[in-house]
Amino acid sequence: MSLLEENQSTDLEKMVGLSRRGFISAGALCGAAMFLGGNLLSRSVMAASVSAGNSRLLGFESIPAATTDAISLPKGYKSSVLISWGQPLHKNGPAFDPSGNGTAAAQEVQFGDNNDGMSLFAFPDDKNRALMAINNEYTNYRYLYPHGGMPQSAEDVRKALACEGVSVIEVQRRNGQWQFVQGSRYNRRIHGNSPLRISGPARGHDLMKTAADKHGKKVLGTFQNCANGKTPWGTYLTCEENFTDCFGSSNAQQQFDAAQKRYGVVASSKDINWHPHDPRFDMAKNPNELNRHGWVVEIDPFDPQSTPVKRTALGRFKHENAALAETDDGRAVVYMGDDERGEFIYKFVSRDRINHRNQKANRDILDHGTLYVAKFDAGDGNPDHPKGQGQWIELTHGKNGIDASSGFADQAEVLIHARLAASVVGATRMDRPEWIVVSPKDGQVYCTLTNNAKRGEDGQPVGGPNPREKNVYGQILRWRTDRNDHASKTFAWDLFVVAGNPSVHAGTPKGGSSNITPQNMFNSPDGLGFDKAGRLWILTDGDSSNAGDFAGMGNNQMLCADPATGEIRRFMVGPVGCEVTGISFSPDQKTLFVGIQHPGENGGSTFPEHLPNGKPRSSVMAITREDGGVVGA
Repeated sequence: MSLLEENQSTDLEKMVGLSRRGFISAGALCGAAMFLGGNLLSRSVMAASVSAGNSRLLGFESIPAATTDAISLPKGYKSSVLISWGQPLHKNGPAFDPSGNGTAAAQEVQFGDNNDGMSLFAFPDDKNRALMAINNEYTNYRYLYPHGGMPQSAEDVRKALACEGVSVIEVQRRNGQWQFVQGSRYNRRIHGNSPLRISGPARGHDLMKTAADKHGKKVLGTFQNCANGKTPWGTYLTCEENFTDCFGSSNAQQQFDAAQKRYGVVASSKDINWHPHDPRFDMAKNPNELNRHGWVVEIDPFDPQSTPVKRTALGRFKHENAALAETDDGRAVVYMGDDERGEFIYKFVSRDRINHRNQKANRDILDHGTLYVAKFDAGDGNPDHPKGQGQWIELTHGKNGIDASSGFADQAEVLIHARLAASVVGATRMDRPEWIVVSPKDGQVYCTLTNNAKRGEDGQPVGGPNPREKNVYGQILRWRTDRNDHASKTFAWDLFVVAGNPSVHAGTPKGGSSNITPQNMFNSPDGLGFDKAGRLWILTDGDSSNAGDFAGMGNNQMLCADPATGEIRRFMVGPVGCEVTGISFSPDQKTLFVGIQHPGENGGSTFPEHLPNGKPRSSVMAITREDGGVVGA
């Protein structure tokens, strides 16, 4: 997602102990930070480990920070552009128009803008063919329109909606290089005006009905699509994040109810401005349209004629991504974060077991199950071996105080207003939970808490997994479920890394945990991904000013960590003004696909083509080793 917070920080006043549970393995060094009385304990042991580069999992040398308008990689690696914003998906499609005069109809058949989360789906009978489903989160008006400003007409709004959603493309490996296949029958756009189906408990509910859809079962569009998930049955999950930013009101004095306020609706909208030109986004005219967005959408990439489905059983909030796991008895689990300051971490557990023999039998498995929200304790405060515990609290009507007396008439309302239900049960308010991933090696779950400049204010206490006031750097949370079963309602947590700047704030909590050094420091961890070998890849969406609290950090970047030792090395630096987001791997792990979103967001970039007076274009990059080996090894 785009950077939401650029706030000045002050000295931190409180820091609690961080858990190392599960952190030490086979005598490996602990990568968690130890804090006592607000001051970091000795950093020398972990710093020596990082500088020595003792991880056998990381087979490349960490690269320095950079501020150039280019991709920076370790020695022996190269990158190429797989696809960029505006590229036509079919051979007879309209070409990208850098003037901004391209039409909405053209954009509907071109690769979308600001690509984010993505997944690769290999063809089972051909190792050289695959499909990729790629989110297109939002668009930059300064580059989209020739006038470079807010939408000025219904056509402008339609064009913006056409930029967002999902792009499904075919890729093929030719001469060892994966390439986009223009004209494939699988290539398609699912955008802000595409027809979708609503399923699950909220389907047909009165709060889902509008004048255009009196039955509450169909909806136009998916937009503000941030990150993603890939199901074991071969479908793609796209997550609707900052959907409320797209709504406003023609009545400047309109009074919003508690749920609308909690989801962030304002009359003027938030730098989107669709509602003056498209009544669908006008809360004064269509208030229920808001409830039809903010869901997880399931897409079958192998069926271009299929209708995507909004799965309401997974709850409605500002979804970042959807991480899939499986319980010991074979049921599906989806971990999800709500990316806003002070919001929550959720998980969904399906009622039915996954059918691994018949993929189509699982197509409605996400319509039935139980939604939970996480509650964390403050940790035990032990400076030597701090650790914490947590529990999953059920969000079901009639349980845990969720009923008519607390404002919920039925289960559909619990899901439509999931944030309010989570507050009723006392869930822990987090530092903007973003991507969640599950380790393929030990099943531990990792979550980026990207930053929270309001921690310590607004009813957000300092402590537990949110240990710093006015947190501008972020941290990565980790938990292990009880009995290593994802169905368990209890877990133990620790912090894998606390980001910071040891060059500017050496010896203080703002310097970060002991596995952060001047050679690998970063801020605002956002995207996460595991490869098959168990390397943890960390992608950032932070402050790239390279000044003040962020001096020496350079442009946004991608790092790689060894979960056993805690060692982190910088692998890639992106071009000027970008977010590095979205990650996927080829089946042989020899190509890493990564997204470069909004290069030159505020000017200063012509990436990737670097033409004179050129327009920057969000792109998916393919990264390989020059010797053809496994990336990261």
